[in-house]
Amino acid sequence: MFIYMATDGQGQIAANLANDRVAAIRGRSDDLGSFQLNFPKLDKSVRYNYLIGYTPGLDRLKDVVMGGLRYQVQKGAEVGLFSLMGRNLPDGVQESQANVIVSQLTVNIPYEMEIAFESDNVTNRQERMIGDVFRAEISKHFTAFENRFDSLFSLKSKGYDDHHVVFAKAALSNMIGGIGYFYGSSLVQTRYMANPVTYWDAPLYTGVPSRSFFPRGFLWDEGFHNILISRWSLPISLDIIGHWFDLLNTDGWIPREQILGLEARAKVPQEFVVQNNEFANPPTFFLPLKNIVKELKNSGTSKDQQYLERLFPRLKAWYSWFNRTQAGTVYSSYQWRGRNATSTRELNPKTLTSGLDDYPRASHPTIEERHLDLRCWMALASGVMADIARNVNESWDEYERQHLLLTDNVRLDQLHWSERKQRYSDYGLHTDSVKLERPAQPKNLQPGQRPPPNQPREKERTVKREPVVQFVDSEFGYVSLFPFLLKILHPDSAKLGIILRDLKDPSLLWTPYGLRSLAKSSPMYGKHNTEHDPPYWRGAIWVNINYLALDALHHFANMPGPHKDTASAIYYELRTNLVENIFNQYRQTGYIWEQYDDMTGMGKGSHPFTGWSALVVSIMAEQY
Repeated sequence: MFIYMATDGQGQIAANLANDRVAAIRGRSDDLGSFQLNFPKLDKSVRYNYLIGYTPGLDRLKDVVMGGLRYQVQKGAEVGLFSLMGRNLPDGVQESQANVIVSQLTVNIPYEMEIAFESDNVTNRQERMIGDVFRAEISKHFTAFENRFDSLFSLKSKGYDDHHVVFAKAALSNMIGGIGYFYGSSLVQTRYMANPVTYWDAPLYTGVPSRSFFPRGFLWDEGFHNILISRWSLPISLDIIGHWFDLLNTDGWIPREQILGLEARAKVPQEFVVQNNEFANPPTFFLPLKNIVKELKNSGTSKDQQYLERLFPRLKAWYSWFNRTQAGTVYSSYQWRGRNATSTRELNPKTLTSGLDDYPRASHPTIEERHLDLRCWMALASGVMADIARNVNESWDEYERQHLLLTDNVRLDQLHWSERKQRYSDYGLHTDSVKLERPAQPKNLQPGQRPPPNQPREKERTVKREPVVQFVDSEFGYVSLFPFLLKILHPDSAKLGIILRDLKDPSLLWTPYGLRSLAKSSPMYGKHNTEHDPPYWRGAIWVNINYLALDALHHFANMPGPHKDTASAIYYELRTNLVENIFNQYRQTGYIWEQYDDMTGMGKGSHPFTGWSALVVSIMAEQY
């Protein structure tokens, strides 16, 4: 076990050594004051090693530790150990300048030990917080958590047994435990600069999708996160939302992926580091804000009213940025920017900005594209903006006018309803006849031209039939559902009846484990997008969209109309299928997963993934 402390230059640390082991690490920083990390002396079976070193930056921390390891074989031992070498400081760096201290303990497992962090700022401590003192104190917090969880979610009253409740507590705890504080700057590409420029240094308090795989903030994930976080602790959620909107630039844009500083960049593939200030991400913060605004309004406190008043100008700028930069060429249409129209190796150029990555869109990106999901997101956003504007005594009529326009089912049908396929669709320059094929080696070389190396060339897209401007209606999946998912359809709409019928069709989206992202009958179902890029949103089951589907079903099941009973029946079956599969996979593997296989229900992708997949707690509690 390696237990380490490091500083980026804003504080000081020093090792307290006792017989060649680190007994404690002492330190001081402006934020923490003076502190000490105490390591207990353990039994004689434990082997101690340590490293006192220096790193020029926290992104190089792993290199420093790896460089301090040596393979050693003790006298009489059959197997050697990798051990830290003690002091390992660069030339010219004194030990007083060391900013990395690592204590290594080698034990036979299972083994138990206590490590105590103590702050000198605590002046009323009577006893050290270890042993029975710690256990007594932590038990109070366990009890408080249990009581609060039960009062907020009442899962027993929903029919869940103790095993399901323990699972739900783990899901919530991991989401809350994944909230972190980050500090640094993003790298941003703008049309006015040849090379990326550095955003200002800023803090970000945010949840993360996965602490081990995606330890950073994602704009569209965080809206889903705060549906659950705001239920557990509204002050924490307000703090998170405030930090995100303090990252707004003068144009009203927020970088969709927060890779703040060198340490964060060291963990991200280079192609994803630079953020383009013309590229959007779904404005999912309007999902939790819809309910948060009601809570703040009903609280009647001046503090909550002031929060809304400070937030509104930022929301206004953000909303205006979407309307200014993501508008389509046809009135009241919208288009995700950022698709690569010149790509030759993608079967269907990705739409990363939509959050749905490789979900199939028009095969040939053009400025004439119309994206259904973005239009629906803006319908949601306009309604919430009108509500907030009313509450802070700002002009709301323009937001209300746009909301009525974007929720007008007649106009929606004109732009996105395919009569041929009887489904909502994107619109653009499209053909289904595309295929990834390996290019043939050139046969006729010019005089003096050398033949290429004798190795296969990467597959490229070939177009078998020329594209035409049309509805992208051969593909049916999550995007097709958005007028339903965001509750834009009228409860008596005939289109709603068609969608509900299609939801239960096993050849389309229905599975015993949840709704798959792309219909089995779709041309792109299960297809690799490049030779080395496996399907992502092309069939797998995603919890966040299933949450929206259950929210919509619950809504229409409680609205008067001809589809009320159908929505109710589908709701209960889908909720049971989804919850039981996530629960069973957790019991079998120990993890909540990024996505689930639509044929077997098995967990796929990153794990543990307790970002939006933790919304299973809200689903179990029927809180939408």
